[in-house]
Amino acid sequence: MKQETDRFVSEMKSWHNRTLGLKTVEALKKNHFDADFFELADEAAKRVLSFIKPGNTVAFGGSQTARQLDLVNNIVKAGGIILDHNADGLPADEKLDIMRRQQVCDVFICSSNAISLQGELYNVDGNGNRISAMIFGPRKVIVVAGINKICIDEQSAWDRIRTIAAPVNMKRLNRPNPCIKEGICMDCSLMTRGCNAYLLLRKKPSMTDFSVFIVNEPLGF
Repeated sequence: MKQETDRFVSEMKSWHNRTLGLKTVEALKKNHFDADFFELADEAAKRVLSFIKPGNTVAFGGSQTARQLDLVNNIVKAGGIILDHNADGLPADEKLDIMRRQQVCDVFICSSNAISLQGELYNVDGNGNRISAMIFGPRKVIVVAGINKICIDEQSAWDRIRTIAAPVNMKRLNRPNPCIKEGICMDCSLMTRGCNAYLLLRKKPSMTDFSVFIVNEPLGF
């Protein structure tokens, strides 16, 4: 009986998530993004890899979603060249140089902190390198987001960032910010804060080849 109930609950959740995901993809397309919906993360990963050609320079926007999809290893196998500013042992000047090179890479892969049902992308950054690359520079931008990133409207998207994405990412980075203790953004003034630059993409940036892939699984923060 419990197994049947668990399966029924899982099916209902999947139906609901699929409904929201497809609605979001439809809205993204109306906003001129290339967009698609995938039931499984592996399916989305295969689509991402289809854009990688041997010799392409590929950068990531600190995406835990990309890590869950094991994209780095598979891109290397496909002949891509990873621009990794977080590689072990990098001196500060080399790290900054790689971050600048990421702004004009062939393929930039990241997730989004929140995506609204209206097909808008919401993001917050500390340095701004991720959100600047999303707007203009790379030849191709790919956003992969789990169904957990979908929000009903603009207010709920910013709320999601403030109550989930921002504090969890600061915990991941081991920052001494008050959101680590409180569990929500406290709009601190510390130099270590990760909420310095805010980006709302209402429509696809006009000169950027931009794909958004929604996955019917929870991914990232």
